[in-house]
Amino acid sequence: ALEDLPHLQQELVTLAEAQGVRGTILLAAEGVNGTIAGADASVHALLARLRQVAGLERLEAKFSRSDTQAFHRLKVRLKREIVTMGCPTVKPAQQVGTYVLPQQWDALIRDPDTLVVDTRNAYEVAVGTFEGAIDPRTESFREFPAWVERELRPLVEQRQPKAIAMFCTGGIRCEKSTAYLKEQGFDEVYHLKGGILNYLEKVPQDQSLWQGECFVFDNRVAVNH
Repeated sequence: ALEDLPHLQQELVTLAEAQGVRGTILLAAEGVNGTIAGADASVHALLARLRQVAGLERLEAKFSRSDTQAFHRLKVRLKREIVTMGCPTVKPAQQVGTYVLPQQWDALIRDPDTLVVDTRNAYEVAVGTFEGAIDPRTESFREFPAWVERELRPLVEQRQPKAIAMFCTGGIRCEKSTAYLKEQGFDEVYHLKGGILNYLEKVPQDQSLWQGECFVFDNRVAVNH
């Protein structure tokens, strides 16, 4: 668990402002999440500082290019959860599904014995998703556990899939989703490492099963390969 978050918050604000970096960074005891934009050297300076924090040494970052600054301002916020599920017993750092690299993802979700689940909110799914993915039609991630019990569990009992494959924008919601499913007794649970953004960065468009664009939480609204 991360410690002394108020001190880290102030350090990041000072560094980001000095480097001209804007965006949103969320800090919680369980980790860090965010999207930032700025010059290459400035972004890497902020990432280097985060990777000095005990527990964040292997912090994963996804990169994309924009001709203009994608944010109006800088926000560094302290949160109970970096992505709110409302299930305090779910701890991806202790128990989580099997990570699948972007290069191996298409083979997994092409298998008819795989149940593919989009863990994002309905407005994000409407912009783009993977072919054949189930849309839980949630308005917020807090609704996901209830959907699992109401719809996913009966579907799994009916179809008896060999695998449940889950994905989200950057990899955190699907980490929490697979951790929740494991806690609830589901087996053979997989998730896309680094999320859709990592997939779009690593998999060429002409080989991709992605359809549409990926909704992002900045002024660009959506991105593609």
